[in-house]
Amino acid sequence: TGLTTAQRVVTVQEGPLYRTEGSHITLWCKVSGYQGPAEQNFQWSIYLPSAPEREVQIVSTVDPSFPYAIYTQRVRGRGIFVERLQGDAVLLHITELQERDAGQYECHTPNTDERYFGSYSAKTNLSVIPDTLLASMASQALTLMEGDVLELTCEVSKSTAQHTHLSVGWYLLQGAGEHRPEEILTLTKDFTLKPGPSYEKRFLEGDVQLNKVGNMMYKLVIRGVKPSDQGLLYCEAAEWIEDPDKTWKDISRKETERTSLAVVSQGRDLSVDIAATEQFLSEGDTLQLNCVVGAPKSSSRHFEVIWLLNDTEVVKIDPHGVLTWKEEYKERAKLGQLRAFKPSNTVYVLTISEVELKDEGTYQCSVSEMKTPGDLHSIQTDVSSAIQVNVKPIGYHMHLSVSTSTPWVTAGDPLILQCQVQGATGPVSLHWWHLPPQHPGHKVLVATMEQDGTRRLGSAYQDSRTRGSLRLEKESSGTFTLVIPSTLGEDDGGQYRCEATQRSRGQNWTGKGEAAVTVSPMAGVGLHATLRSRIPTISYGQSFELFCQVNANYTLEEVPASVQWLFQPSQPTGPLQELVQVLPSGTVVWGTAQPHFQRKAQLVKDGTSFRLHIHSALPANEGTYQCKVEVWRRNILPLGQPAASTSSNAVEIKVVLPESKLQVATKDSSVEIASGNTAIECRVVFARNDSQFAVTWYLLPPLADETPLQIVRANYNSVLEYGFEFSSPAQKSRFLSQRVSSNIFQLQIVSANLRDGDRYYCVVEEWLWLVDGWYKLGEGTSGRTRLKFKFQGEQLQVEKTNHNISAREGEEVTLPCRLQGALLPGTHILATWFQVQSSGRDSALLSLHRDGSVEYPRERPAGRLYLRRPSAGDFSLTLSTVQSGDAGLYYCQLQKWQQQGEGEDWALRASGRSGYTRLTTAPPESTVLSRICSSPPLLNFILYLPLVLILLLALGVFCWYCKSRK
Repeated sequence: TGLTTAQRVVTVQEGPLYRTEGSHITLWCKVSGYQGPAEQNFQWSIYLPSAPEREVQIVSTVDPSFPYAIYTQRVRGRGIFVERLQGDAVLLHITELQERDAGQYECHTPNTDERYFGSYSAKTNLSVIPDTLLASMASQALTLMEGDVLELTCEVSKSTAQHTHLSVGWYLLQGAGEHRPEEILTLTKDFTLKPGPSYEKRFLEGDVQLNKVGNMMYKLVIRGVKPSDQGLLYCEAAEWIEDPDKTWKDISRKETERTSLAVVSQGRDLSVDIAATEQFLSEGDTLQLNCVVGAPKSSSRHFEVIWLLNDTEVVKIDPHGVLTWKEEYKERAKLGQLRAFKPSNTVYVLTISEVELKDEGTYQCSVSEMKTPGDLHSIQTDVSSAIQVNVKPIGYHMHLSVSTSTPWVTAGDPLILQCQVQGATGPVSLHWWHLPPQHPGHKVLVATMEQDGTRRLGSAYQDSRTRGSLRLEKESSGTFTLVIPSTLGEDDGGQYRCEATQRSRGQNWTGKGEAAVTVSPMAGVGLHATLRSRIPTISYGQSFELFCQVNANYTLEEVPASVQWLFQPSQPTGPLQELVQVLPSGTVVWGTAQPHFQRKAQLVKDGTSFRLHIHSALPANEGTYQCKVEVWRRNILPLGQPAASTSSNAVEIKVVLPESKLQVATKDSSVEIASGNTAIECRVVFARNDSQFAVTWYLLPPLADETPLQIVRANYNSVLEYGFEFSSPAQKSRFLSQRVSSNIFQLQIVSANLRDGDRYYCVVEEWLWLVDGWYKLGEGTSGRTRLKFKFQGEQLQVEKTNHNISAREGEEVTLPCRLQGALLPGTHILATWFQVQSSGRDSALLSLHRDGSVEYPRERPAGRLYLRRPSAGDFSLTLSTVQSGDAGLYYCQLQKWQQQGEGEDWALRASGRSGYTRLTTAPPESTVLSRICSSPPLLNFILYLPLVLILLLALGVFCWYCKSRK
């Protein structure tokens, strides 16, 4: 299979296996290729056919609390146990196999290796089949003379569906049971005859034979019986099945009733022996006594036999076989309850078919030899030894005990009660009662089982929707089990009484027993989880543990429970991550948020404490941890929604990274250039040998309180990321970050101009690869480097006056910029207009190059900007169609360029900057009312117009009145 010696392999007995109900079975399991101690631990579980995915724990070599409640009582009573063959091999014993034990068995070995490698469990299937084997032989009391022939017949049958073989053997038991049975002759499962050691010679000589008669009858023949053959003889049948590993296993054995054999030796003297089929009886049993006369030539002699009870005559048998009963026995003899007869001249039998208490006592037989049958005087008399016969009342041997495997349960859990009846001589009827503590003296019928197996439920238990479908079963001879699948609450607690009654010949005997049960409130009350860690701050690579302690007001181990471990990283990216969950079946489900977590984590359960051990901590393990516990009621299948759940407190774990060794040069410096390209240097003084660096370059604006501008960042993989103000293609082509040596980085500035003349610095981050990714250990900031421009000759004289200009939206405005003094021939001016921005990096609006071309860096206002140039030294900016967003501060920057000689390069000779112009905008005059309001004469006219009209109207009326008077 390709396994190595270091790989753990668990092997279990090969299945499927078939075993009979009631038999004692074993299953072996062993482990190899393991590390750790020589003595390994084993845990056995079963997967029932009704729930093939659900693990039911049976027994463990290390954890006494491992069994589920259904197996707890059988494990404690040694009905199920594990036998250790050696350190790495065990046998699982089930002493009395039950039908419900059928299923798939799993043998699991807890890990003791340094890492998980190999298989830790193995499974096999076990089927429980009915025990159909029957063996019977009539019980007899035989007396033979030495040399006679003995023939005994045993009937054996089976009806097993599987292919099985039978073996039939005869055995002799001598003494009072202190000796082991002696094998006479056996027909083996391989259809061969095997004699016992004491009978081997007689078997080879043909004096001991075993013959099969028909399909089911087996006859033992012993020719020439000897005194050594006397004792109790019986037949034993065994049923065998072939397992998958080609070995044969006996799955059932049955013994018949015993036959008593007495062998009389040949001699001259008279001898008398007495024997009983059974000496310990109960009322109603049958007693058979045999009196054997030993005498040579017995067939020609005459004997008179008297049966005695406690030295008192019961019946006399004369040589002709005529019976004479004593008066007190005549009535019972007429009813057939008493019989006396002689099968032969040397064997005399007394039978009492229904013994009574008065039949108890000492029995003897007295034998007298008569010369002739009519003689009144005997030649000789011999009395047998006394044999004691005991008769007990009905139920005398009957003992009753009640137990429960569920003395403490939680509401909703099943209740299992057992009533053990021992010593019953016949079928019994059973009654189960509940004695509720809240109603003293009151009892409620739970269920009954009659002698014929008929079952009936009490009225309070007939509705299966309340407590489930009650089961009353006869597990084995004398063992009755009551199962209440679901307890309702505390009212179901109290005493449960079992009453067993045996009836015989009009008499009853009843035994009683009780068991106490306590039912706790509903699951979930008081469920609480506490999470803690011994070390909250962990160094990188160090291991740590988290302890989740669960407390409840019921036994947590007896209810299905799951534990879930949750995690929130130190920099949350969403909801809590599920690391791992242990389901009630024991199945471990690993989360997907951290794919490598399974290899680093170990889960341990100790009672109600759950431990998560994380090896070699990484920064990814830093964050907040929680445990979540859910419980279910045991009688719910499938589990469905949990009955209760709780989440623990959060515990924060910090992982300290390796210490950063980074040192960056912090001395301020300056770089002075006339024009062209330049570089700003950033130097790492000291760092770890295995580190990588990320370098970010910043520009400091002229104003001290303004935020530094990110130019470009080169991460540890040298990938460049530009800041917002430097993200245009033109800016990206002018600013580049380069690593020129192992500890020196440079910011390359292409075609540096006066706008670039500010302070620069770098921030260096130290990064280290740690197993699963890159982690930042620390960072350092360099000193400031100032970029200066030097010029030859005088400075440009630009008008420095500050201006305030107001304009309405839609109007045209001109912003002044004038050069003072005349320009020399061969001199060209480069003019650039700027608008001051709040970010600190002023925005260029328009540039007039020395060749006369105009460049517009910004598209939005480009169509509204003009340089009128009314004269050679006037570089004023005209802004048409003013908008509200045009308000702000403006200035111009002038540079003087000269050519040294014909065909030579142009050089920057001087520069200068104008004063600031503040532009204020106002809304346009868009209504007649606004024009009126802005003109006082017109406004006064409108206000007095109504008064003028009234005066004119009054004057007209007055004139009309005057004319009418004339």
